[in-house]
Amino acid sequence: MLKHVVQSLIIGKLNAKDKPYLYIDTHSGAGLYDLDSVEAQKRSEFTHGIGRLLKNKYLFPELQSYFSLISTLNPEDQMRWYPGSPVIALHLLREQDRIILMELHNNEIEILRKNMRGDKRVEIHHRDGFEGLIGILPPEPARGLVLIDPAYEVKEDYKQVVGCLQEAYRRWPTGIYAVWYPLLSSQSDKSSTILQQLARSDFKNLLVAEMSVCEQRQDFGMHGSGMAVINAPWKLDLQLRELLPRVTKVLAQDNTARWKVAWKINPE
Repeated sequence: MLKHVVQSLIIGKLNAKDKPYLYIDTHSGAGLYDLDSVEAQKRSEFTHGIGRLLKNKYLFPELQSYFSLISTLNPEDQMRWYPGSPVIALHLLREQDRIILMELHNNEIEILRKNMRGDKRVEIHHRDGFEGLIGILPPEPARGLVLIDPAYEVKEDYKQVVGCLQEAYRRWPTGIYAVWYPLLSSQSDKSSTILQQLARSDFKNLLVAEMSVCEQRQDFGMHGSGMAVINAPWKLDLQLRELLPRVTKVLAQDNTARWKVAWKINPE
């Protein structure tokens, strides 16, 4: 939820100006997800996420476009289809804007192509997102957003996020970069290391937003997530400080739920 909330807000900021822009998704996945699938029903995580938000959507006028997409995908109010970040971008971007999607896995890339329905604004690359991002920068137009959301299934992903961002920023210093990361137990949390390394980098600014909906119940596992935004649009921090308390209250699973929005300052 946090990733798609931040994505929607940033795209809304970009849409406020007439100039075209580029949206890049480095780890696109399938783009659209069937909540009736065996995998989705097995864990039913969506009932604690989008399910709760939809029941209380009147509390979030800032997310009207996001909820509009959900309604379009589920016209009979039967929550079956949930959009990933590529489909959200497809819905929110305008005719003059462009989308570049990257996905490495063979099965996911084929599903992604079907879900994009041949939209002329979209380019789909079957390649590693870290390598692919560096390969296409600097882009045209020179205005846009990069969303980075790796699986973090291997330790190398954490290192690659930092290295990729540093090189991408060097090639395209005016782009907006939004990176999702998990909040894990203190024994396995490498995200704090990512934030420390990003804070020491030569970025113009680094905005961090985090949300945890429950207490850490096991030694290993995720209890929340965060978004690190480089070159955050004007007043995005104020929007998030206004919005996240309401989102956290609706999504909270116990009384330890919390949120944070802060500017990360170079410790040196």
